[in-house]
Amino acid sequence: MPDTLKLIHIIKYSKKMADYIEPKVLKGFRDFLPQAETVRRGLVEKIEASFRSFGFVPIDTPALEYAEILLGKGGGETEKQIYRFKDNGERDIALRFDLTVPFARFTAMHSAELTFPFKRYHIGKVWRGENTQRGRYREFMQCDFDIIGSESPATDFEIILLIHSAMKNLGVDVTIHVNHRGLFNRFLSNIGQSEKSVEVLRAVDKLGKVGEGETLKTLTSLAGETNAKKIIEFISAKGGFSQTLDRLTELSGGVCPESERLADLCRYMTEAVGSNGNADPFLINPSITRGLDYYTGVVFETFLNDLPDIGSVCSGGRYDNLAGLYSKDKNSVSGIGASIGLDRLIAALESLDKLPSADNCRTAIACVEIEKSGQYQRLAGRLRQEGIPCEVFTDPCGEKQLVKQFVLAEKKGLRYVIIPGKNPPSDPVTLRDISARQNKELTIEELIWVLKR
Repeated sequence: MPDTLKLIHIIKYSKKMADYIEPKVLKGFRDFLPQAETVRRGLVEKIEASFRSFGFVPIDTPALEYAEILLGKGGGETEKQIYRFKDNGERDIALRFDLTVPFARFTAMHSAELTFPFKRYHIGKVWRGENTQRGRYREFMQCDFDIIGSESPATDFEIILLIHSAMKNLGVDVTIHVNHRGLFNRFLSNIGQSEKSVEVLRAVDKLGKVGEGETLKTLTSLAGETNAKKIIEFISAKGGFSQTLDRLTELSGGVCPESERLADLCRYMTEAVGSNGNADPFLINPSITRGLDYYTGVVFETFLNDLPDIGSVCSGGRYDNLAGLYSKDKNSVSGIGASIGLDRLIAALESLDKLPSADNCRTAIACVEIEKSGQYQRLAGRLRQEGIPCEVFTDPCGEKQLVKQFVLAEKKGLRYVIIPGKNPPSDPVTLRDISARQNKELTIEELIWVLKR
């Protein structure tokens, strides 16, 4: 081939390749195919039903916020993980890294329109540029629920009880680990380390990731060897709820409002779950501190009893001063809330083989004659009025080629195909059971009874 022709060929090939964009997804981000998304939405519906049953109401906020809003009190590792950039107007903006900080801004802006105590839930996506691992992604969904405008210990307990109820409704057994940041701070003050409380709390928060040895090294560099051992002793206290609380109270210098609040929670838990003095599935875990700086009181994390190593599937705590960052009025801004990490929960359920099946539309109406599409939709409408989800196939197959639509139904995971009569929706139909490979002749009333059963 002459050099000129080779050059033309290369140019044409390069242009053709330039017209092609490789389909790909960013690391830590995912697509959801229908089966997976159906399962996910089914879980969200159950979680949302739990929230509503406790009197919580939904809100929504923008995915993008001014960076100063999100960075106001996040602190810790979160600032390094935030997706932050300048928009076309040169505004400094960022993607929300959780749903709690936007909620604080929301409360400050709409306080005159809200009734306090305000119980809200918010289910939506958040973004963090962190290392990906099992059950942890850079784009993920959180299911948040909060009570703001009350300092009562009963609100602390209601949030914890709602965690227990929501997980029970999902069919999973959990243990909720509870602690009090204020009690830990009293302990640090008792050993003369209150000025290093933020660094110590962050070090302790990583205990589950790095182990006791590495945590001890970090604490030694922060507080010295003697104090580091005292801190390890404090966070390692174990036993029943009351027994552990007594030990923590002693190490913190005696009875205080923080220890009394934990004692109240223990009593409420025992009374609510009817466990005759045993507060399980709730326990005190003094190593639970939560990494975000805005937590000030009770904090908690939730672990699956069958798969604790996957980490907490629902975490939260009290944040008395968070909403006050965005308001000149510092009254009625006390809040407490939690967040269910839906993606991590799904990964755990999948590992345990407890992920529910996709309860999708199970029935379709075959399209035998395209001219009767309106009548087929009328028949489908009758079924839908009875609460029976029903898909209508739209490509005609003819009576002799129904097997094509049976194959389509099987690929889609449908259980039944309805073969309409000559005059739908009044004529009897043939109901094809795809899995059993059986047909039944039924009147419309019989069809409805079978499908509802």
